[in-house]
Amino acid sequence: MLLYFIITCISCFLYINSIFYLKSLSCENDMKFLHQVLSLKTSLKTFSKLFKNHLWIGLLCEIYTRMSFMRKNLSSRVENVEENHEEEELSLMDLPELTLECILEKLPPSSLCQMANVCHSLRERCVSDYFWERQMKKKWNGVIGQAAYREWKWYVASKRDVKDLKHGKQKGLLMRYFSLLWPLQWMKVKVDDANDICKDSSSLPVDSVMNWYLAIENGSFWFPAQVYNRENGHIGFMLSCYDADLSYDSRTDTFQARYPAHGRRGEARECGIPWKRIRAPPVDNSPHDLYISDCLSDLHPGDHIEIQWRRNKEFPYGWWYGIVGHLESCNGNENSCRCHISDTVVLEFNHYTPGSRWRQTNINRKDHREEGNEADGFYGGIRKIESENEISIWKSMWPSEILD
Repeated sequence: MLLYFIITCISCFLYINSIFYLKSLSCENDMKFLHQVLSLKTSLKTFSKLFKNHLWIGLLCEIYTRMSFMRKNLSSRVENVEENHEEEELSLMDLPELTLECILEKLPPSSLCQMANVCHSLRERCVSDYFWERQMKKKWNGVIGQAAYREWKWYVASKRDVKDLKHGKQKGLLMRYFSLLWPLQWMKVKVDDANDICKDSSSLPVDSVMNWYLAIENGSFWFPAQVYNRENGHIGFMLSCYDADLSYDSRTDTFQARYPAHGRRGEARECGIPWKRIRAPPVDNSPHDLYISDCLSDLHPGDHIEIQWRRNKEFPYGWWYGIVGHLESCNGNENSCRCHISDTVVLEFNHYTPGSRWRQTNINRKDHREEGNEADGFYGGIRKIESENEISIWKSMWPSEILD
């Protein structure tokens, strides 16, 4: 009876162990292996009858043979499973959506363009506005404003109009030869997909953010912005900021500017402008229109301001840096100063020498309009500078010598 008990335990152990191992294996050929295990179970029932007939020697031989076969079968299946796991390597597209998105967010524009040429799925992700809006803010946020955005929309609209016009003229011809050209067009699409879209953005939607980014990057899109100390820091424009159309030069990482013609003076150009001299317009206002000030009642001595100024009525306004000063009747003592409640506001431009006609001017706090004359120029709207960063930029533009 003891031998019968041992044989039964061994049979149960082999059967249960086989079942658990089956769960860790792939589904291929599992039915064959299961059939072998069930066959063993059937044989064990037969062996029990033989044991009762004292044929236990044959039983032990049969068990040993079956165990050797199962051990060999199991080892071979383990090797096959390990080989299959080695062959099944993860690809980038197997990553979770959030993980893949985080990776793409960290890529620079050039790498996004390269990834877009890998496959159709990555292309859809890499050219999406979501990623390129981040790239726009990261590189161009300091120089692109509302005026540049409107200019881009007009640029897109003009491109669409030209495209529609061409399609209208060629519609009959295209319909006539469509059946002949369709295979060639299919081949062209395949070739275009293999090209670097950073070099050829014609396959992108014309209004996509990526297309806008690349148009700025390659210098084909001129956008409105403002330039500090225009015309290479000409003495007549020190501590000023003027509107211009800009184009980026990626080879030198600088900008070139076109200043609009005014009066008898034609269009002026300037090249090699560094980033530090470029800014997006702080207010959405045409350089030919008076800016309506909303800070006059809040101006105190010591406040930093920008004020519109132009040489004559034919010129566009530029923004000039200054500081709110004290009235002549005020001794400058903070405890007794009443300059902030006076109707007259004193504006000082301290980069000019004392006594210069450009050193100081007064404006009316309650009824301020354009003030001035043909000799001293015309002063327009005022904006108060609240940002410490803006103030530091103006101070970095300070001339090395006081101007007359």
